[in-house]
Amino acid sequence: MTHEIMLISEIISTIEELAPRAYQESYDNAGLCVGNAQAEAHGALLCLDVTEDVMHEALDKKANLIISHHPVIFGGLKQITGSSATERIVQLAIKHDIALYAAHTNLDSVRGGVSEKMCDKLGLKNREILQSTNERPDVGLGMVGELEQPMPVEDFLLLVKQAFGNTCIKYTKGNKTNIYKVAVCGGSGSSLISKAILSEADAYITGDLKYHELQNTTGRIVAVDVGHYESEIAAVDIFYEVITKKFPNFAAYLSTVVTNYVNYL
Repeated sequence: MTHEIMLISEIISTIEELAPRAYQESYDNAGLCVGNAQAEAHGALLCLDVTEDVMHEALDKKANLIISHHPVIFGGLKQITGSSATERIVQLAIKHDIALYAAHTNLDSVRGGVSEKMCDKLGLKNREILQSTNERPDVGLGMVGELEQPMPVEDFLLLVKQAFGNTCIKYTKGNKTNIYKVAVCGGSGSSLISKAILSEADAYITGDLKYHELQNTTGRIVAVDVGHYESEIAAVDIFYEVITKKFPNFAAYLSTVVTNYVNYL
């Protein structure tokens, strides 16, 4: 099969039709981190994180564009000597003319984005943005919705484990025996705990919750930490769906490199 060749800018525009870069948080660094937007894209490798293994996977697949959820350059780079993984990734990208693009909190903040995918996994209905950020009710971080019907906490926790592919989860006890209204946020969502409680959600699902953050939810809401990776990996599916719908003959590849470094026994 002959694959279609696109401009990198055309692929970027397609993603940003869903998740405009203007919607990213102020601390973020979404967009084209390395490369020339007017260069031709012969294939795109889609991933959550850019690692050195992902870079080599792109070389093997002859994909000269990598689209990730997490930006490979998040803080400033003062030198590129190869002394860190980020520096080596940038070196490889420049040496082999591979463009690196990320859609991060802008993809978290839109309908059809990461939070929406989390809701899909749980079958939530009547969805709303949890915290609007752009003076628009349909743009913002997190989402809240309702299950088809209330279910006991234990059954809900089993549903969460199955939906997000967890072997185990950590959670706190809320003040309800049944769960009906559920708030979600992909990645590190501790900053939205209070919003989840104010929304009168019975449960809140996110990642990276610390001990004292969990402690403060006890008796107020069932807080469930499914893991950062597990809550956001659906971003890769979003990239694939958006690109292949617009350009069905373009070579878009799902990365096979597992970049989740958290392991469970």
